[in-house]
Amino acid sequence: MKVAVILPAAGLGTRMGKGTAEKAGTSRKQFMLLDGSPILLHTVRKFLASPRVGVIVIAVRAEDTDWVREILAAEFETGRVRVVEGGNSRQESVQNALSSLGPEYELVAVHDAVRPFIDLETIHKVFDEAAETGAAIVGVPAIDTVKQVTRGTTHVRVRATLPREKLVMAQTPQVFRYDLLVRAFETARQDNFVATDESSMIERLDVEVSVVPGSDRNIKITKPTDMELAHLFLREEMRSLQS
Repeated sequence: MKVAVILPAAGLGTRMGKGTAEKAGTSRKQFMLLDGSPILLHTVRKFLASPRVGVIVIAVRAEDTDWVREILAAEFETGRVRVVEGGNSRQESVQNALSSLGPEYELVAVHDAVRPFIDLETIHKVFDEAAETGAAIVGVPAIDTVKQVTRGTTHVRVRATLPREKLVMAQTPQVFRYDLLVRAFETARQDNFVATDESSMIERLDVEVSVVPGSDRNIKITKPTDMELAHLFLREEMRSLQS
């Protein structure tokens, strides 16, 4: 069963901070350099290591398309990796990428372009789970106590403490049957529903979503301190490959 992977990479990276972006020579966190390569390329490499991945579709901002195509062509087979124009939101970017695919890909995986430390074992586990159930995500248990709050003009107040044993922190990949994901996006468009991830759109269809255990190493690089951790993880990966 071949899988299509969508990497939304059209974000502006505002949480990374202007100073950090300027040092990296880019305004986008996904293009910041990690050991000489943009973070995006590290993520692409992880998925291309799987023979089950038929194509990777990367959604980027219009002004970045030519440059991204160039750096991809320099390293990867163009047949397995392609670029589409993203939108003003993650949801629009994923939908644009999804529109470029057809039902020949039974499963579609959506993964944050700035999560380069996903491991192949977890990728295959979530693929297998989605192949069996139709919808699966990677997630990790909530470690900290989670509070439900209300936000006023001057104060934030606690309204409830949520039971941690019933909570997981969602990661990516999030993997779904092609037809199910297409229906979820169409329903969201009709309802003007804005999602923070693809799973929430699937859940609105009353479809159960399975959770595959993730890892604390599967970090989403969004702020300067994440880059420090990323360099550490990459050094550890390189040492394990050399041993």
